[in-house]
Amino acid sequence: MSRRTTLTLPLAPVAGARFQPTGFPNLGAAVFQSFDTDRQEWVESVHVESPQSMANRFELTTWNTAERQPVDDFAQIPYVEVVDGNGEFLTSSRLEAHRLASAYVMEATLDGKKVEEVLPARLGLVSGKPLDSRALARAIFDLDPLSLVHGVFFARGSWSSQPRIARAVTSFIDADDVQVAASGGVKTDSVDTRSAGKGGSGGSEAGYGMVPHLRTEYTARSITAYVTVDHEQLHAYGLGEDRTALLEAIIWYELAHFFSDEGMRLRTACDLKLTDHGELPRPEQARDDLAAAVAKLQGQLAPRTIVAWTGASKSKAKDAS
Repeated sequence: MSRRTTLTLPLAPVAGARFQPTGFPNLGAAVFQSFDTDRQEWVESVHVESPQSMANRFELTTWNTAERQPVDDFAQIPYVEVVDGNGEFLTSSRLEAHRLASAYVMEATLDGKKVEEVLPARLGLVSGKPLDSRALARAIFDLDPLSLVHGVFFARGSWSSQPRIARAVTSFIDADDVQVAASGGVKTDSVDTRSAGKGGSGGSEAGYGMVPHLRTEYTARSITAYVTVDHEQLHAYGLGEDRTALLEAIIWYELAHFFSDEGMRLRTACDLKLTDHGELPRPEQARDDLAAAVAKLQGQLAPRTIVAWTGASKSKAKDAS
């Protein structure tokens, strides 16, 4: 077995040539210089999608948003569901950016106790002793195996340690040799056609007037998704062959379904498709492999954990104000 699998997946816009990269506060698009080894020159590149965003998008392939529950293929795989005071669905460890470390999980209650107080014992945290990484991995697996795939960081000051699990699968999308495709438009006002702030019914902040806007998109010689799967990290969890196989199957399921022939719509103006599958399995094969991995653990997988969140604690709410 190799320590890592690295995929380089070529992408292209579903329609036309333009695409909209991700934007960052106070920065906009992340434009940078990269070295083109074929042409032996520096070219302008743009970061299309970040690793953290890709991890969230991979997880969404396992979730049925309309039904507020995992897709059928993941029905037997553990996760944490967060409900409100009325027992209605609120969120889950599959939807939260911090997964099991989400405030909605930590601030919730389980069997009448706050999860933040219950979880250290389940994770094997003992004050004055080194972290038992294998016990930690096993406990996380029983709560939500996807946190072992995409990472989780328990930054809890009240705990004896703050366990961190790195991502076992990392992905991002970059575009190389890019050119700016500048365009724009105008928000029309059929009642008052004067420019906003020019004596019309009200300002643009209130939604009145003719408001012109700019749009910055890009074209590129190439758009590439990079994926790295760290098999060594998965085996280092010490979960045993069958549980490790399930983690592997989860990763390939997510990759196969995200990079499917149906395309991937990242944003309104960023709809991409895979142009060469390479080593990537087809969704049907990935689904069969996942089902086989789940079947080997029949009766050994923990049930869904339901916790209740009724609002942030007073101390947390005060800190946030």
